[in-house]
Amino acid sequence: MRPAASRLSLHGMVLDPLQSLHSRIIALSSHLKASALLVAFLAIGCGDAAQPPLVPGAVARPAFSGRAALALADTQVAFGPRVPGTAGHAAQLQWMQEILTPLADEVIVTPFSHTHSTTGEVIEMNNVMARFNPQAERRLLLMAHWDTRPTSDAEDTPEKRAMPIPGANDGASGTAILLHAAQLFGVQPPEIGVDLLFVDGEDYGPTPADMLLGAKHFARTVPRDDRPLYGVLVDLVGDSTPMFLIEAYSAQFAPEIAQRVWGLAAGMGMSVYFPNRIGRQLLDDHVPLNQVGISTIDIIDFDNGPGNAYWHTQNDDIDKLSGATLALVGELLIELVYLGG
Repeated sequence: MRPAASRLSLHGMVLDPLQSLHSRIIALSSHLKASALLVAFLAIGCGDAAQPPLVPGAVARPAFSGRAALALADTQVAFGPRVPGTAGHAAQLQWMQEILTPLADEVIVTPFSHTHSTTGEVIEMNNVMARFNPQAERRLLLMAHWDTRPTSDAEDTPEKRAMPIPGANDGASGTAILLHAAQLFGVQPPEIGVDLLFVDGEDYGPTPADMLLGAKHFARTVPRDDRPLYGVLVDLVGDSTPMFLIEAYSAQFAPEIAQRVWGLAAGMGMSVYFPNRIGRQLLDDHVPLNQVGISTIDIIDFDNGPGNAYWHTQNDDIDKLSGATLALVGELLIELVYLGG
């Protein structure tokens, strides 16, 4: 059972403890030392002893705004469904480029196509990568999917099942966090290299043969001499009752990265929302990357709404998102980046 604190509603007025936790994180970030983070990391398990070390030094970095991230999610949902081939999909692609181009050192749009396994339809898609300090040898990959599912297959009626999902949590939440991170990196560039990868076609479906398409394309085509140190995927990260267990594929294929990130969360006072427990396996965009040797973890809430009731339904809408939860995850990623990965 989840700790009682995680059941508090965070939509609208943010209730304790998440609100007070967010305030403590902001205060903590200005003086957290690498040694303290290592103690927290070791307390939950070191993983592979050969993992790259944390870069020592004091943390000096901008604060992540949950309100700004929520506004970015709202804009995405207002485009309508972002299913490949739709007007909403095209509008979001242009909008993301407009945001990222003045901020990043390099923005790369990679078109690719996929022939659907059952219908034979050729689906045209685009991955988008924004690169910060691309010359750096030490680089971190942060990724999210920006498309939305073309059907609400978890709905009760055939009429609703035929409708595309709004995709507020399942698509917009992770993308919003990375877009706001780009805004922060543009103002205060991190010392390490950071690649923000927005993958397309994650949720097309309905079967796994026609999902994770952008991640599969990236994994097939990324040059071996241009790979990141490791990757962190964020997906379904805006629920108002956050709970982030260690996803089981992440624990299997990238245990040292999982322990690093959950250890950092513990050092920031987030353990109630990032407990050191392994959850179930989820087929997500991190799997193709791990299959080609890019250690990648998935930060994901296993439940989209109470009992996962909003997942792949019309209820996955903007009114269900919490800016406080977006800030919780965003602060963790920003801390990771400005500590040097």
